[in-house]
Amino acid sequence: MYLLYLDDAGSVTSSREDHFILSGICLFERQIHFLNSELDKLAAQIYPENPRALEFHGSHMLPGKGFWRSLPKEERRKWLRNALATARRLRGTWALFGVVVEKAAVSPEDPIEYAFEQLCSRFDRFLKRLYRQGNKQRGLMILDKSTRETRLQSMAVEFKDVGHRWGVMHSIADVPMFVDSAATRCIQFADLLSYALWRKFERGDDEFFNVVDDAFDQEGGIVHGLLHRKAADSYCDCPYCVTRGARLL
Repeated sequence: MYLLYLDDAGSVTSSREDHFILSGICLFERQIHFLNSELDKLAAQIYPENPRALEFHGSHMLPGKGFWRSLPKEERRKWLRNALATARRLRGTWALFGVVVEKAAVSPEDPIEYAFEQLCSRFDRFLKRLYRQGNKQRGLMILDKSTRETRLQSMAVEFKDVGHRWGVMHSIADVPMFVDSAATRCIQFADLLSYALWRKFERGDDEFFNVVDDAFDQEGGIVHGLLHRKAADSYCDCPYCVTRGARLL
C-alpha cells in the first residue's frame, strides 16, 4: 500500500495571507520506517539529550520557537534544509504532492476543500498509473489532526461513491486517517514541505522549496503532483506552471 502523508500551511481566514497550501509525501509502506529513521538520526544530531522530544515543524524552526530558539538562525535554516533532504535517501518509488491555492482565485469556494479534491484526484491518478505498470497497490491518506476531519472524510466517501469533478476514485482504500504529528515523523515531513511551499509562494523565498522542487510526481516531463492555482495574469516559475506552459496563466 502507498500512504500519502499530508499537512497544511497558511490561514484560510486571514486577510494578511494570500495562499493556502496542502501537501505531503507519498511512500510505499516499507519506506515509512526509513524516512522516520532518517529524521530520527537528524534529531539525534540536533538534540542528542532527547531526540524523540524534538519535532520538526517549519513554522517553529525558522522563526525560532521553543527549543529552536536556542540555535542561531542560520543553523535553523540548515537543519530545515537537511530535514527536507532526507527524502532523497529513500529507495524505490516515492513522490511529493502539493496544491498551492491563491485564495482569491477560487473564491467563494473553500480553499481547503478545493485543495483536498485536487490532491485526491492526483493521488488516485498516480496509483492508476502504477496499476497500468503492473503495480497493483492501493492508497490511503493520512493527515495531521484537523478541525476539518469530519468534512474531509465525508468528501472522500463522496469521491469514492459518486465522484469528484474529474471522475470516481478507484484506488483509494478508505477514508483519510488523522493522527497527531508527534506520533510520526512522516507527518512532520509533510509539515516541512507545506512550509517550504508557503515560504516560496507567500514570501518569495525559494531556499527550502529548491531542496525538493524536482521530486513532485511527474510523467513524461509533465508535473502532476504539484498544482498552483493562481490569478490569471500573474507570473510564476514553479515546476507546475513551467512544465504546462502556464507561467502567465
